[in-house]
Amino acid sequence: MFQPGEDYGSGDSFSDNNPDHRAGYVAIVGKPNAGKSTLLNAIMRQKLSIVTSKAQTTRHRIIAAHSEDDFQCIFLDTPGVLRPVTRPEDRSKLDERMMQSVKRASKDADAMLVIIDASDRPAQTLTFLASTFEDAAVPLAVVLNKVDLLFGNEVEEAAQVFRDVPKVEAVIPVAAATGHNVKAVEDWAVSHLPLGPALYPKDTVSEHPERFFVGEIIREKIFQLYQQEVPYCTTVQINDFKERDMGKDLVSATVFVEQDSQKGILIGRGGAALKQLGSAARTDIEDFLGRPVFLDMTVKVKEKWRKSNESLNEFGY
Repeated sequence: MFQPGEDYGSGDSFSDNNPDHRAGYVAIVGKPNAGKSTLLNAIMRQKLSIVTSKAQTTRHRIIAAHSEDDFQCIFLDTPGVLRPVTRPEDRSKLDERMMQSVKRASKDADAMLVIIDASDRPAQTLTFLASTFEDAAVPLAVVLNKVDLLFGNEVEEAAQVFRDVPKVEAVIPVAAATGHNVKAVEDWAVSHLPLGPALYPKDTVSEHPERFFVGEIIREKIFQLYQQEVPYCTTVQINDFKERDMGKDLVSATVFVEQDSQKGILIGRGGAALKQLGSAARTDIEDFLGRPVFLDMTVKVKEKWRKSNESLNEFGY
């Protein structure tokens, strides 16, 4: 489990002696690019989920434990909900696993936050996410994100669309990128957790190990630096992750693509593109770990990995 150097708890690691302590799971769901990961990072006050302008950046369910003296709220950040398809062949096995991850998170949760891009058309978004609202079996709040992009009465008009949905307990307008009203989301989530002791030591931030987040950082940079289909055909495997008492830590990573042409794009002429990717990734990895890193990356082809259950298992999806 990833544990930061800073103590996020009170010293009483599982809060067994506090009868008013609350602990539980809150699922974060929504369409791609609605701002789910940005909201989670704002609540956690550190970057755990990768964020880019491209849809479907998040592929895994990210587990993040936000702890204070009187609560532990474990957020489950999920991939964006994809539009239903009529033919199974229109969706890859990776897409299917991502949607299974959303369903599992919703079932595991004590409460749910549905993140809505306020600049989207509310009625169309409601139709797109209809099954998410209908299937909700736990308290649910709509987080109306990016309200800083609206004007006049547009925020209230958008909010009213979702207030009229029977299972919606609250509509909370926020601008996650700036932190505006994010505390209100945290307060609502905590108020719907069951009473009980912490589920993890209070200094735990995530179930995922450091190497998982390192791989996600590399993948984020691929989304930021490359265009068209290349980011979506790419996955990252961390082969070696060694802390060293002397010198830089070693991170060895393999970037997998589906075609030789994509490999060529990732590497670039004379290796220039891969060098740029490595430099950008290394900077963020060092910021995340708080120590210097030597990053070694290679690129390999694994054909149709997104459609192979064996490959998806190998890559941890």
